[in-house]
Amino acid sequence: MDPLRQSPSPCSSRPSSPKTPPCEMLGYVGIEAVLDQLKIKAMKMGFEFNIMVVGQSGLGKSTMLNTLFKSKVWKCTPPGLAMPTPQTLQLNSVTHVIEEKGVKLKLTVTDTPGFGDQINNDKCWNPILGYINEQYERYLQEEILITRQRHIPDTRVHCCVYFVPPTGHCLRPLDIEFLQRLCRTVNVVPVIARADSLTLEEREAFRRRIQHNLRTHCIEVYPQKCFDEDINDRILNSKIRDRIPFAVVGADQQHLVNGRCVLGRKTKWGIVEGPRVGKPTTRKQTDLEIKSLLAARRTQGKAGGQGQRSGSCLAVENMAHCEFPLLRDLLIRSHLQDLKDITHNVHYENYRVCRLNESHVLPHGPCWVNLAPTPPGPSVAPGPSKVCRQTREDSDDNEDDY
Repeated sequence: MDPLRQSPSPCSSRPSSPKTPPCEMLGYVGIEAVLDQLKIKAMKMGFEFNIMVVGQSGLGKSTMLNTLFKSKVWKCTPPGLAMPTPQTLQLNSVTHVIEEKGVKLKLTVTDTPGFGDQINNDKCWNPILGYINEQYERYLQEEILITRQRHIPDTRVHCCVYFVPPTGHCLRPLDIEFLQRLCRTVNVVPVIARADSLTLEEREAFRRRIQHNLRTHCIEVYPQKCFDEDINDRILNSKIRDRIPFAVVGADQQHLVNGRCVLGRKTKWGIVEGPRVGKPTTRKQTDLEIKSLLAARRTQGKAGGQGQRSGSCLAVENMAHCEFPLLRDLLIRSHLQDLKDITHNVHYENYRVCRLNESHVLPHGPCWVNLAPTPPGPSVAPGPSKVCRQTREDSDDNEDDY
């Protein structure tokens, strides 16, 4: 049995109750209107999503973010302009409000320039882990206030996209050491950067080596197998896990191809755009099957739901060239809320339990907590498979304190 399922997971911590038989209804009540009420309330409040990108300089992190959200969320370095290498790792965050069809998304993007660019990269991950834990600490300090805000600002990192350089060999020791620590604190989605520099055969072999490294070193990337709630999630996520890390290509320049403007990379051999002619391979059939499952999940519960928009002219969405559509659908169209739920119910819960155990809980009842200031340096939270809850027995001494 999976060790995570042995302990009561925060995702499914509901009181067990005997099965209630259904009640026969004599007419229409209107219970289904609750969904409309939730939708209206959610659209008024808007949504928050915080994403972090980690990787060496020159892997196209800023370009990929702009391609992912189809906007200039991050300023890219002009081609031919060499930026000085930072002496130490720096973390830069920028926040934008993106609105699409009445839905507002408060997007916070955190970049990590300087990661892995030094000769000595010993413990270069400490600033990143410290930043992630700092956001957990901010949320915790707001949560334990006696008079707290009605809506606590959420600055916690919901997803970290890790860019693997396209070496074609395997994960570097730096990648393994960092991912082992990072997967315990945040949802990690690794991608193969600049995948157009590899052939299809090299790309597939590189992917299999990375998957072997992840299994060998017990690195659990998102979506984690232990968090599949039902058979549908298990089928979809298993196919996604088989394609991770996604081989992606970013582009922020438009080109005219066959009378339409597309986003793509232009080379002297032509523009990276357009489907290939011929019989699709097994790899492409698997990718199309994943996209169909993602589309089915987005339209689940809607009668006559529409699939993917026809006539799309974004070159990076061409499955014949890269797997950017799979990454976009995973982060935005199908698993965005799940990323936030796992962040709150697992990673933040691990940090919260760890901090409450470190601080001394005052014997004035379960609703009063006194937290000491955070010790200097990044603290490593326990892994997602070690979610533990300590039950505190009431004693006669505690009752006398009241």
